[in-house]
Amino acid sequence: MSLVLGLDSSTQSLSAVILDTEKGIVVADHSVNFGGDLPHYNQPHGYDESGARGEVHANPLMWLEALDLLLVRMTGEGVDFSEIDAVSGSGQQHGSVYLKSNFNEVLAKLSAKSDLKTQLSDCLSRSSSPIWMDSSTGEECGEIARAVGGNEIVCAKSGSVAVERFTGPQIRKFAKNEPNNYRQTGVIHLVSSFFASILAGKTVAIDHGDGAGMNLMNLASLDWDQDLLKATADGLKEKLPPCAPSSSKSGAISPYFVKKYGFSPSCETIIWSGDNPCSLIGMGAASPGKVVISLGTSDTLFAAMPEPKTDPNGFGHVFGNPAGGYMSLICFKNGSLAREAIKKQYSLGWEAFEIRALSETPIGNNGAMMLPFYEPEITPAIDTGGPVFSEEHEYLSGEAVRAVLESQFLNMRAHSEWLGVSPSRIYITGGASENDGIAQVIANVFGVSIDRLDVPGSATIGAGMRAAHGIGEDLADLESKFSQPKEGRTLDPDPAACEVYQSALPTFKEFLAKQFSS
Repeated sequence: MSLVLGLDSSTQSLSAVILDTEKGIVVADHSVNFGGDLPHYNQPHGYDESGARGEVHANPLMWLEALDLLLVRMTGEGVDFSEIDAVSGSGQQHGSVYLKSNFNEVLAKLSAKSDLKTQLSDCLSRSSSPIWMDSSTGEECGEIARAVGGNEIVCAKSGSVAVERFTGPQIRKFAKNEPNNYRQTGVIHLVSSFFASILAGKTVAIDHGDGAGMNLMNLASLDWDQDLLKATADGLKEKLPPCAPSSSKSGAISPYFVKKYGFSPSCETIIWSGDNPCSLIGMGAASPGKVVISLGTSDTLFAAMPEPKTDPNGFGHVFGNPAGGYMSLICFKNGSLAREAIKKQYSLGWEAFEIRALSETPIGNNGAMMLPFYEPEITPAIDTGGPVFSEEHEYLSGEAVRAVLESQFLNMRAHSEWLGVSPSRIYITGGASENDGIAQVIANVFGVSIDRLDVPGSATIGAGMRAAHGIGEDLADLESKFSQPKEGRTLDPDPAACEVYQSALPTFKEFLAKQFSS
């Protein structure tokens, strides 16, 4: 049994947990907020908000400074890094870092007398990193798809159609617009593999979980796809690290961290993965049969898959599962975004929204539905110009609340059927998961029991669990200790309500189809 360190570089912060795997407890939990703690970068939410034409970039030097600051703070608060047996991490998916050919040489000679930012600043061939929020590569997505014969082929190969925020189209745009800087680029890392390389003191592999979010990795071979590489940019294969399983060790931690922060020279580094694959691990859903729904600004549904089955409509994505095999991820952009809009429109408090409105309206809402797409939706890919109601009358607040909730989860069920997974249970997490009314709607729409997960920072916890798994600890045992649902918070479906929603599902599909054809 071990003490392991899990790190998570998200959009807005860099977080760390230390897990005691024998006792099954979190012994330390720290975070650096990019905007609040590093205001001199002028990126209050973790990225440059002045980008034009859908460009959303972050400063990779900010990430390096955050890592040093985080470890300094933890040391100052009494953390003894010499006791850490292994470290791994989670990175925001799709973001990319562009480095010169001197990167490895500089990593190998890092001095504990200086800091990461100062020593690595001259290694960047591109001063900023496009992240997952970037939507500026529509032209490049089309070029890649046409080059290989269409998005159906891109999806069959990589698990996703060509997507603007994915790394491949971002690389293509860079190679087209900044050819000299692209030629000077020796290695292109994801956020995850960049941090993993810093810790290991050398360039390390990109794991299958995060590599699948690039439109470059072939799901069948779990290696870079030659056709997609060629369609993306000249000489790209030579600029990418190899692909590797998520449990791969990358060697002992860099001497920089031994000398500066007191890590043991024998501390193992495990390659990092993306935040969504790490969350799958942290939520205890690494094996097929468990589905996780995360309720946030955007709602997401993800699940382990026994084989790389792809969405025939191209809305969902398939990534590598850090525990082996594959995982699906489906994102619904209008999550709490839509719930908040209804709450504001009807001047409701959360109690009225979540409890009274549902108790005062009939299950099924007398057939009233809506497409709760206040922003252009991702799943399905449609811009309705705003929410659309199925009935033309003045909705009372309770009707509107029930319409948004029932329609959100009918849409979620309809667009997850391609998975072919019959969940035994659904785990829910995120702020809205605490409400029994919303959780009960999910249970009734899907017809399975709902558990609330008691996992704060699931990506960070998952990173720590992956560190322990990488040095030989049993994943099922780790799940039993760190990924358990909250006691007494299970909700079972109401059979009568399940029948109502089973009948409503084809009606909702028809309602949605009319918007596509109009």
